[in-house]
Amino acid sequence: MSTVSNTQSTAASVLANINTREKAAAAPSEDMNARFLKLLTTQLKNQDPLNPMENAEVTSQLAQMSTVDGIERLNKMFQSFVDSQNANDSMQAAALVGRGVLVEGRKLALTESGAIGGFELDAAADKVVLSIKDASGLEVKQIQLDDVAAGSQNFVWDGTANDGSRAADGVYSLELSATMEGEKVTARTLEFGPVTSVIRGAAGTDFQVGSLGIFKYNDIKQIL
Repeated sequence: MSTVSNTQSTAASVLANINTREKAAAAPSEDMNARFLKLLTTQLKNQDPLNPMENAEVTSQLAQMSTVDGIERLNKMFQSFVDSQNANDSMQAAALVGRGVLVEGRKLALTESGAIGGFELDAAADKVVLSIKDASGLEVKQIQLDDVAAGSQNFVWDGTANDGSRAADGVYSLELSATMEGEKVTARTLEFGPVTSVIRGAAGTDFQVGSLGIFKYNDIKQIL
């Protein structure tokens, strides 16, 4: 009888220690308390009174249960974080609808309000020459810029041609050259378009940029 009594005392001590640690850290769930109590009750009920379970063995089993429960909680917390992040990304993507952006391209659409274009430099340039050409390839306007920083840049063409006349509304092409102290700088022309819709798929979020096509967020060089 003394053996059974000692075992019960040991189990009660283990449970008391567990409850003390749980209360100090955070309030445990009702489900976790029930599982601990069930394990202890089952062990006390089924063990051999002449060969009681050692305190270390009880503690080991409880620790294993606590570890599994901790992993489950961590997985739930991580999934909650992922869901929250996805919702935030979706809100940011939706906010781009209706905004103008610059993506890689060569076209320049001139309207009565003018035309917006852009370019991207891999390094700073002390001279950038933009050549705007009509459908036949003839240069209509040349724009020269000095001391331009690396990265994406935008510009506005008011439609004035080289001879001072007003160019006809329509679609033009853009070419450029960039140099630094006479050495060529790698550069790309950028095209302006409005974000008209957001496309969400398994591979991520894409953006429909007017009639220019579908682009990923990293393809957007500048938001205007």
